Amino acid sequence: MTRYQHLANLLAQRIEQGFYREGEKLPSVRRLSQEHGVSISTVQQSYQLLEQQRLITAQPRSGYFVAPQQLQAPVPQMSRPIQRPVEITQWEQVLSMLNVRDDKDVITFGGGSPDMEQPGLKPLWREFSKVIRHDSGDILKYDALTGQRELREQIARLMLGAGSMVTADDVVITSGCHNALSLALLAVCEPGDIIAVESPTYYGTMQLLRGLGFKAIEIPTDPVNGISVEALELALEQWPVKGVILVPNCNNPLGFIMPDKRKRAVLALAQSHDIVIFEDDIYGDLATDYPRPQTIHSMDIDGRVMLCSSFTKTIAPGLRIGWIIPGRNYDRLLQKKYAVSGTNVPSTQMAVSAFIREGYYHRHVRRMRQIYQRNMEIYTGWLREYFPCGICVTRPKGGFMLWVELPAQVDMVCVSRQLCRLKIHVAPGSLFSASGKYRNCLRINCALPPIEKHRQVMVKLGEAVKMAME
Repeated sequence: MTRYQHLANLLAQRIEQGFYREGEKLPSVRRLSQEHGVSISTVQQSYQLLEQQRLITAQPRSGYFVAPQQLQAPVPQMSRPIQRPVEITQWEQVLSMLNVRDDKDVITFGGGSPDMEQPGLKPLWREFSKVIRHDSGDILKYDALTGQRELREQIARLMLGAGSMVTADDVVITSGCHNALSLALLAVCEPGDIIAVESPTYYGTMQLLRGLGFKAIEIPTDPVNGISVEALELALEQWPVKGVILVPNCNNPLGFIMPDKRKRAVLALAQSHDIVIFEDDIYGDLATDYPRPQTIHSMDIDGRVMLCSSFTKTIAPGLRIGWIIPGRNYDRLLQKKYAVSGTNVPSTQMAVSAFIREGYYHRHVRRMRQIYQRNMEIYTGWLREYFPCGICVTRPKGGFMLWVELPAQVDMVCVSRQLCRLKIHVAPGSLFSASGKYRNCLRINCALPPIEKHRQVMVKLGEAVKMAME
């Protein structure tokens, strides 16, 4: 967390606790600078952030004042899915959403792409040019089955920040995180097997299970602390569950970071029932606070956690570079990779490896964390302003997704069809459930910059929700 964010949080707490009352003038920029030992620009940034959160207002030549306080939207309650294995549905809706990507006139709040317009990605293009100029022979050859060694070494160094002590020989490069997860499942499961998942969970994971012939059992999940260990234990006692898929860090779509205590409890449960944990850490590097949260893999001592990740959310999806640390299932994973997807593209791996080695990756990710946090704060303010009362909104600890729970009578599947006519695309909550639950919910991608055009979309979205309620 940066200094200005820390100061803004401190001031926000004082406002919420009544230390500064509604309409009261706040200390001057110069006074706060002296009191907290920070620069004037840091204080100004803090005040700008509080303005965006609608906690304070600026009055010309008078200073900053505490704004009339709006009640913060509550966080959704723990989910209550059907706790038995089910066949996965929703494919037609997911396919429709994927097809929208090609229409440049559509504003896609329902997708999962990161912001790729930031200057931090410019050095990546230079690295691509260098690879083409200097390694033209190598980029046309077959790649090693495990991927470029230098990239695997860079990934092993990145994983140190998450507490995972691995070497390049433990890492296998894949074509994105989706490919890593599919290979992990194929390596240890058979068609018809039951896989436990968080509920709600990413729709791509659901359709992956459907395509490979697996059944899903949805486990109640808390939007603040993650999957219910008690409910998972009950499922493991009742059903022959083969493994559990978890997104414990900056969860998609709920945004939580699972506490370390709960991570250890889930791992202990997996050990006692001898199941595999498929850990998706694709958003882990985008955690708001420092240090970066630990992976469950970092706590694993017997190689049962298969860690999957990629650069899709931190850099760009078009790179198609992911990786898996398969642990004790390394040999079977490698055989499945050869059979299913073969080798990867050398050129992108070489460019990304240099991007990390030269320090550009860390700088880019640090900047994106701040941008996404600011975006989510602004979008949350818009939700409070333009949506009807009675909504619940998550408070993500990283990533760039917001999960919104609307009043029970709102059917976001119907609303989303109406919005399609306005060239607005959203992701209704039913996509994130194997059985089609959460029709009164939606996920919003806050990687889209909070510009005026997107504010107007939020206004229209709020109007559509109000009409659905009526």
